[in-house]
Amino acid sequence: MDLALTNKLIVVTGGGAGIGAAITRACLAEGARVVVLARRSSNVEAFLAEMAAAHAACHFVEAHLEDTARCESAIAEILAAHGDIYGLVNNAGANDGVGLESGSVEAFVRSLQNNLIHNYALAHAALAALKRTQGAIVNISSKVALTGQGRTSGYAASKGAQLALTREWAAELAPHNVRVNAVLPAEVMTPLYRRWLSTLDDPAAELARATARIPLGHRMTLDSEIAAVVVFLLSPTQSAHTTGQHIVVDGGYTHLDRALT
Repeated sequence: MDLALTNKLIVVTGGGAGIGAAITRACLAEGARVVVLARRSSNVEAFLAEMAAAHAACHFVEAHLEDTARCESAIAEILAAHGDIYGLVNNAGANDGVGLESGSVEAFVRSLQNNLIHNYALAHAALAALKRTQGAIVNISSKVALTGQGRTSGYAASKGAQLALTREWAAELAPHNVRVNAVLPAEVMTPLYRRWLSTLDDPAAELARATARIPLGHRMTLDSEIAAVVVFLLSPTQSAHTTGQHIVVDGGYTHLDRALT
């Protein structure tokens, strides 16, 4: 299936690690050009070295996305260096554990800044280009937006807002043929998830407990499976009439009967 992404420019926030890296790889495999917009880290550096060795059409722009002025200037840099943006994948974010009782108003606001506000800042800055290319936005949300988790008010609010913005932007941008959709992962093995497991007394037992609750195959979702849905939603041909949708990719974890597990 030709997704017609050849040579199209796609910006992936947090695109050098975890799910973001898988999305970058999938876009490149479809012939797209990718700009990874992220902080530097050891994982990102290793990924960029891999991309350079492969002579991939992958570029890096460093940004701390909680700085909204930097979001705007980063988009301007990308447009000047690489031309019009076709796709924006709002992937960057982390479950930071800012709860209702354990958090504070200040920590809650910081969580929104780290997980939500840059979605708007980047889409706003890139909007003229997205209209010119009749492009697409894909927001990476979370099953936490639908189910809650406990002790993570900031992240849950951010991910829930992403879903609302997905439909709001889809409605606003439909006259311009710009599509907006969201993908919701649940249990995916990423560097962040591995680090969290490593803090537990018995990581293997926790992993077994988590996978036992996933109806389809009793396994974690692969980051490549999330990425495959993202590139489909970016496609100007195969998903040309898909907008305002929330696609849950989780092996049935969120919606199927718990009796199955």
